[in-house]
Amino acid sequence: MLRIGRKATCMACKSLVSNNMGIRFRVPLQKLHPLSRAIHHRYCGNTNPQRTPHRTAARYFTSISRLPMRPPKPNPGSGGHNYQQQRNFWVARLAARLLRLRYILLGSAVGGGYTAKKTYDEWKDMLPDFSEYNWVIPDFVWELSEQIDLDKLAKALPEMEEIAKLLPDLDKIGENFTFLKSLLSSGLSLGSEVKGASGVHLLLETSSDPALKATDASSSASHDAGDKQYKKSSDREKIDQLQEELLRTQLKYQRMLERLEKENKELRKVVLQKDDKGIHQRKLKKSLIDLYSEVLDILSDYDANYNTQDHLPRVVVVGDQSAGKTSVLEMIAQARIFPRGSGEMMTRSPVKVTLSEGPHHVAIFKDSGREFDLTKEEDLAALRHEIELRMRKSVKEGQTVSSETISLSVKGPGIQRMVLVDLPGVISTVTTGMASDTKDTIFSISKAYMQNPNAIILCIQDGSVDAERSIVTDLVSQMDPQGRRTIFVLTKVDLAEKNLASPSRIQQIVEGKLFPMKALGYFAVVTGKGSTGESIESIKDYEEYFFQNSRLLRDGMLKAHQVTTKNLSLAVSDCFWKMVRESVEQQADVFKASRFNLETEWKNNYPRLRELDRNELFEKAKNEILDEVISLSQVTPQHWEAILQKKLWERVSTHVIENIYLPAAQTMDSGTFNTTVDIKLKQWTDKQLPHKALEVAWETLQEEFARFMAEYRGKDQDDIFDKLKEAVKDEGIKRHKWNERALDSLRVIQHNALEDRSITDKPQWDAAIQFMEETLQSRLRDTESVIKDMVGPDWKQRWLNWKNRTPDQHIRNETKNELDRLLKLHDDHTAYLANDEVTTVRKNLEGRGVEVDPVLIKDTWHQLYRRHFLQKALSHCNLCKRGFYYYQRHFVDSELECNDVVLFWRIQRMLLITANTLRQQLTNTEVRRLEKNVKEVLDDFGEDTEKKTQLITGRRVQLAEDLKKVREIQEKLEAFIEALHKEK
Repeated sequence: MLRIGRKATCMACKSLVSNNMGIRFRVPLQKLHPLSRAIHHRYCGNTNPQRTPHRTAARYFTSISRLPMRPPKPNPGSGGHNYQQQRNFWVARLAARLLRLRYILLGSAVGGGYTAKKTYDEWKDMLPDFSEYNWVIPDFVWELSEQIDLDKLAKALPEMEEIAKLLPDLDKIGENFTFLKSLLSSGLSLGSEVKGASGVHLLLETSSDPALKATDASSSASHDAGDKQYKKSSDREKIDQLQEELLRTQLKYQRMLERLEKENKELRKVVLQKDDKGIHQRKLKKSLIDLYSEVLDILSDYDANYNTQDHLPRVVVVGDQSAGKTSVLEMIAQARIFPRGSGEMMTRSPVKVTLSEGPHHVAIFKDSGREFDLTKEEDLAALRHEIELRMRKSVKEGQTVSSETISLSVKGPGIQRMVLVDLPGVISTVTTGMASDTKDTIFSISKAYMQNPNAIILCIQDGSVDAERSIVTDLVSQMDPQGRRTIFVLTKVDLAEKNLASPSRIQQIVEGKLFPMKALGYFAVVTGKGSTGESIESIKDYEEYFFQNSRLLRDGMLKAHQVTTKNLSLAVSDCFWKMVRESVEQQADVFKASRFNLETEWKNNYPRLRELDRNELFEKAKNEILDEVISLSQVTPQHWEAILQKKLWERVSTHVIENIYLPAAQTMDSGTFNTTVDIKLKQWTDKQLPHKALEVAWETLQEEFARFMAEYRGKDQDDIFDKLKEAVKDEGIKRHKWNERALDSLRVIQHNALEDRSITDKPQWDAAIQFMEETLQSRLRDTESVIKDMVGPDWKQRWLNWKNRTPDQHIRNETKNELDRLLKLHDDHTAYLANDEVTTVRKNLEGRGVEVDPVLIKDTWHQLYRRHFLQKALSHCNLCKRGFYYYQRHFVDSELECNDVVLFWRIQRMLLITANTLRQQLTNTEVRRLEKNVKEVLDDFGEDTEKKTQLITGRRVQLAEDLKKVREIQEKLEAFIEALHKEK
């Protein structure tokens, strides 16, 4: 059927000229469809097309829908021919009405196809572009495209039935158009039919429904009769119905797009995880937000006190305690990542959260390699627990909050890129259990972050409490009085609407008329119903449902762009990146100037030294210390044994002489001597000797280790390592524990050595005599020194050195002279004085006018008899030098008995065997264990930044540290600026 267009002109009855779409063509009237020919004759009024040519305006053929629904009444004068003509025209009208339905269905099908194609194109555009990675594996893209199942892709597209369901009810839309036309024609909106038609067209374009766009003004113009009798109440209801209809349509499409995005996300995961053929052979570039976050992390480490030079933007989240700061942050991050609490302080230190988009919803700490999967509840619980542990660890003893920043990165699909810092909530009163300075500390931390002129302040206000109780608004007003970088967020709006008697108060808050503070923007959000077990999806649904049915939005108190956390996230992200672009290059210039100043200072003060920071100096010192430990393995066995033997004898000599030799030798009987010696040696070996030997070995190892470190220190070593080396040595020795399993074997070896009495040759005999002589002479010198101190200086020292005796020394000297006379009379006297002898000595002294105590007499006698006995023992030792012959032949009846020489030989042999055993254990086991302990200490110190800061100090170290940090910050800022320009 040929449709006659608006600009068609009937030039003659024989032909029709059409100008539709700018195309001219000529059609004979006889070739027209009968229906079209009837329409032509009806409006031309020319029943004989052979005679009179004429013109008719195309306006009669503007639309088939303009045909009258009822046939007109016949003229009184017309005959049957006119009646037949009208009857035929009534049939034509019915046929045209039916044919119009075909165009409606055809338009709906075309609109549905266009919607499907547009959805597919949007879905296709969301796939990642791998064209820049073609150099990695040229055939990867083609092989991957072969692996993608096209059937699955086709199934992902919406079916025609789903599209038909999404199409709106045309009858209802027609009614709405009728209402809109009447509304517009009555002057309620634009005031004219032309403007009303354009307004309807604009409404169709903004509704995001292709079917609505397909129905043009011709459909609305078909309803000429306006319904001007509606009252204002019904007008408002119609507007609400239309808004709800459009909102439902948008929600349908939104859910459909979300489903497609979810399927697209799975395909993107397959693509991103496709590394079987080396797609990750070259490290991919970091994202823009990750580069920026690294700069902030370095600055945080560089100056924990928030240096004023650090003016890089970040979003600072501040608010009163329990105002909903953490909940807002979680909604932006799309995960419940923070510890939960009921009214108590949970945020005890600043938490820097870097948000970025990624294929997987994961979280990772700056100093950890573990990824927490935020789609799994067990990982979320582990993340919350880890954050809580880090917060408590950062808080020093006696404090409640800490200024130490915890750095966390969260990636996921659809997350807006930005860097936020969650600060502890501002409190008005310090409660029980808090440190007294908690309130002031929180204020100082908040001010330190907000005083950055480029920091964006996200001020969180609890909408469920009275606005006059807010503390944070005054603090924000002080930091940003003009409100140029503040975004105000009103939380818990659902409770506020329910509890407030005057909802207009909420309107005053979001319009900035209630608080004295100013802000860039005002937002109202709902972050759940208050339950800790709510998921992010359920909170989103509840927030959407609330604002959809809230009278705050319906009555115009809140604007659509001011509600929901999604709009808030978009606004904060835009503001953040705007601030970054405006200030980052200026900050890069500041750090460039700082770098120049530091480099100039280094060149002037340390021109011949490399710029080694604290970590590099620690590694250098670590290598030196390990070299010194390895040097212990180069000590010769002879050196080890000589040192061990000497130290062991120094440790046990007093016990051997005082508790074994002297008690046995003073019995004056060879049988009793040997029995006493054997018993005491056995007891000594079982209880004390092995432990003493291990103590000696351990001390020897420490002294040798310290000696090697001291020798290295004198060989042009850097004195900056002295404190570190001393600390490593002390800690390594403290951690080193001797292998206790060697104790039992050592006891057996020592017991066997002391049991042996057989001296095989003369050199061993002579060595034993020499050892005995040296020992006795040493003890004799010690005894004479004690006696000299007791009696004071002799006459020669008194005359030459002008020294006098004290009264006690005078008494001691008189007692000594009396006891010496007793020893001369009784050369073989026993070791102890009898009571009558003590009385005799005391009376003799009293006769000379010296009052003396019996205890003093016995004490003086002990030293005098000890000297007397040692002198006799040395004389006997000289006699025994020729006694080896009698010992070898076992002459029992010989007058020369050298049992004491045999005892000293046994002691000497035990010392030699013990030293050899300890040396073997040292070289084979303990030196290696000490080296291992030192390595562990160095590793622990290397991981402890605070320890390194304490042990490696000085201006040189600090200057190198600052240089490294400033260079790193400048390089990363330049890389970030370059990437930022490329993104523009």
